[in-house]
Amino acid sequence: MVVGDFAEQIDLVVIGGGPGGYTAAIRAGQLGIKTILIDEQTNLGGTCLNEGCIPSKALLHAAEVIELSNEAATFGLQFQRPQIDINKLRSWKDGIIDKLAQGVAGLCKSNQVQVIKGQARFLNEQSILVSSDAGTSQIQFKQAIVASGSSIVKLPSLLKNPKDSNSKRILDSRSALQLQEIPTSLLVVGGGYIGLELGTVYAALGSAVTIVEMTDGLLPGVDRDLVKPLANHLSTTFKNIFLNSKVSNLEDVGDGIACEIIVEQAAAKKEKFDYVLVSVGRKPNTSDLGLETTMIELDKSGFIKIDQFCRTNNKKIFAIGDASGQPMLAHRAMRQGQVVAEVIAGLPSAFDNIVIPAVVYTEPEIAWCGVTDIEVKEKGLKVDIAKFPWSASGRAMTLANTNGLTKIIYDPDTMLIKGMGIVGPRAGDLIPEGVMAIEAGLTLTDLANTIHPHPGLAETIGEAAQTALHRQGRRSKQS
Repeated sequence: MVVGDFAEQIDLVVIGGGPGGYTAAIRAGQLGIKTILIDEQTNLGGTCLNEGCIPSKALLHAAEVIELSNEAATFGLQFQRPQIDINKLRSWKDGIIDKLAQGVAGLCKSNQVQVIKGQARFLNEQSILVSSDAGTSQIQFKQAIVASGSSIVKLPSLLKNPKDSNSKRILDSRSALQLQEIPTSLLVVGGGYIGLELGTVYAALGSAVTIVEMTDGLLPGVDRDLVKPLANHLSTTFKNIFLNSKVSNLEDVGDGIACEIIVEQAAAKKEKFDYVLVSVGRKPNTSDLGLETTMIELDKSGFIKIDQFCRTNNKKIFAIGDASGQPMLAHRAMRQGQVVAEVIAGLPSAFDNIVIPAVVYTEPEIAWCGVTDIEVKEKGLKVDIAKFPWSASGRAMTLANTNGLTKIIYDPDTMLIKGMGIVGPRAGDLIPEGVMAIEAGLTLTDLANTIHPHPGLAETIGEAAQTALHRQGRRSKQS
């Protein structure tokens, strides 16, 4: 069965309706490019909107409110333990998703983007086959964008019995956000940002959370100066944090999940938890798109190789978002989507951004951009580092939350800002100043001379810059 009439060649086909895909399609529509957007889900928005960024941040806000009410006792405000209506909380979270999805659909419609619900697969470098509940259709295109996103990495090797792969008690980042109930105990396998964010939510709602991370620290690859305040806080929030540890032999025993935990190569301990959340990363969705018919090249991790214009080695086809490499972040995908639409329209555009910020929405939040302390050590870069502890911030004191740090990495010769890291409340809202500083080629003096509102958390950026300038001044006098 053939659905629709696509005899006319379409200017642009976008495969995937996530942040990158819908941004590209909408921008293309604005530029007068005849565009079709294909996505398998009923709601546009991809993993970020429907199963990731948005629902997790909604639940993290609820967790923050609970935590703030608990901490208010330190300055004389006593609150009773909140009564949690799990159904209403879930409904509120789902309502946010629905409103945003409707907004994306509305923007597509107003910009003449045709949306098709179905699965797309390349037949060759100029046509795709779309399969849906209504049948199949073949679409000819002049150019295409692969924005197919990523999916959850599963580890069947953790299971004692393969039959438990469908156990409702073994969660992933998608099912954990459904919030079916609040478990008494929860094991989180993986100390990355997804595991810590969801662990934070469940701990605030009343679960006894245990984290098992196979490396020697939480958030592997993130600056240790930034992780330390978070780790200290989580040590009081979570029941247990096991580092250099592994989980094996997960088994659904009816009233919970039995498992073995090996802590720092010691003898395995048998434990039982109400639920287990396995959160060990994501992989690009590039294996079932028919890419082999287009001669598109993949790297060893399955990411599509692209240039600064997000073109693949097939010049008719572009790739953006999680399918095109690290970091797998929605805001990277959105910027790429805008760039590709403009390149196709013949505008002077390129994905030439110097830095891509990253945020972990725990309590406290962690955010960073540019060069990191870990990168400095690995590459032996010639830089200096300035730090300003939030224990000296007036605004942090008034918030009764001084568990933070602002860190600036700069070139001691040119004084150019090379990196910034922040840990503390609303770090994600503060880090754009660092992004702008690096993109615009600002110096330490520029940050120090910028007037920041007082009292404010952003002051810590100026203070860190001032601290570094004073130190540089002393060095100049000594030399």
